[in-house]
Amino acid sequence: MDRSLLQKLRLKYLPPVPPILRDLSVAMMVPMSVDKRLKPQVLKLFPKTQGLAPFELVRGEALKSGPLRVGVIFSGGQAAGGHNVIAGLFDALKEIHPESELIGFLGGPLGILENRRKILGAKEIEPYRNQGGFELIGSGRDKIELPESFERALENTRDLDGLVVIGGDDSNTNAALLAEYFLEKGSKTRVTGVPKTIDGDLRSKEIEISFGFDSACKTYSELIGNIGKDVLSSKKYYHFIKLMGRSASHITLECALQTRPNLALIGEEGWTMDQIVGKIKDLVIRRRQAGKDYGMILVPEGLIEFIPEIKTLIDELNQILAKGESLSSLSKESRRVFEELPEKVQKQLTLERDPHGNVQVSLIETDLILIEKVKKELSFNAVGHFFGYEGRACFPTNFDAKYGRSLGILSALSIRDGLTGTVASIQNLHQPVEKWQLKAVPIVDLIHFEVRKGREKPVIRKALVDINQGPFIKFLNSRKSWELEDLYSSPGPIQFFGDPELTDSVPITLKS
Repeated sequence: MDRSLLQKLRLKYLPPVPPILRDLSVAMMVPMSVDKRLKPQVLKLFPKTQGLAPFELVRGEALKSGPLRVGVIFSGGQAAGGHNVIAGLFDALKEIHPESELIGFLGGPLGILENRRKILGAKEIEPYRNQGGFELIGSGRDKIELPESFERALENTRDLDGLVVIGGDDSNTNAALLAEYFLEKGSKTRVTGVPKTIDGDLRSKEIEISFGFDSACKTYSELIGNIGKDVLSSKKYYHFIKLMGRSASHITLECALQTRPNLALIGEEGWTMDQIVGKIKDLVIRRRQAGKDYGMILVPEGLIEFIPEIKTLIDELNQILAKGESLSSLSKESRRVFEELPEKVQKQLTLERDPHGNVQVSLIETDLILIEKVKKELSFNAVGHFFGYEGRACFPTNFDAKYGRSLGILSALSIRDGLTGTVASIQNLHQPVEKWQLKAVPIVDLIHFEVRKGREKPVIRKALVDINQGPFIKFLNSRKSWELEDLYSSPGPIQFFGDPELTDSVPITLKS
């Protein structure tokens, strides 16, 4: 493998971890006392795991363990820090017992179903420490949901003491279902999840943030800052920048706080299309009156699903396409909304659905919709961008490197101590690593039910931007001053060496 100088230097970085993870012989999982009230649907579907208590990692005499055989998969899209999770998991397993073995399933969940394996020893893992991407074992978006798939997964993991699923909300829901099925069938294989998604929508009281979010936002913010400099240099274009975030606007909010655009649209505010177009038109007119025919606007990828009339249209499309019906089945109002959209976007809305039966919003050029609608009422020069894949496989920031490694070690301890159906949880992340608090939380505590492909299914609820909480309030108090003033901030590239205030910074939305 031909590596750049930075890749070689990053291999030497040993991310610090909380003190309790520095000697695993004195770290043990203990149950916490909580008042648990689960919905009847959850109790019915998860009879074996619904009564689990959350566990906290504390100092004490650790359980003695023989060699452990543990499998690991990446599930879903890439997120910086994933290789550090595997490295932390490997290091911990070897500390627990030098004869422990880590097995990577290749290509995500499909690797389990096809039993495609790779033994992950020090030789295989060392070249990937603190590196981006998921290339060590690959990933995939396949689901283990059919009865025969669960049977195959059971058969292909019988020789394992544990399975670590590194993924987002759907992947961790799958981990909960596997844990329940394995218990039902008497399997010894314990299942634990790790919170991964750059979108930042895998959040709860127990999961403050997923790994990968910080790296992605800093990558996008560097690019946005560069565009801001270009805007001030050329002074002739409005740049509409669409950012990742299918179901929530966390990335757009974080990047807005880092870069200060003239306008950042937060889907959770629930504006109609007319309100959004009106706000953009008003911004352009007022800046033009101030002698400024240029600007920068951030647009979340999932904005289109927050616009009430578009959301209704998409819901109807998902239903009729799932049934194989024609577009003539649309309601009168949804047909009107559909026909007013650019022809290119109409086609994008009717493309093949994602694995959950939903419209693929990443393929919809929301920036194009807004530009064309504003241009119908106002003449201005606009350029569209989409920042997506650029942030998924970058070098992990020091924060994500530390967070990923700690999550990997915590996952190994969950398996060693016999936990199953849990997700690794680290709290107090805005503080120095010495103050982080470590837990294992039952995944069923995060589950509710949604309609997918016309059927009710258990899923982890996606966390939206809370417009009543600190990060959004901070944004709300600042955005008015960004409209007419050119206050663009240029964060620059991710820093790995130098002042810890710069190299070890955490997301702004985590601190607020």
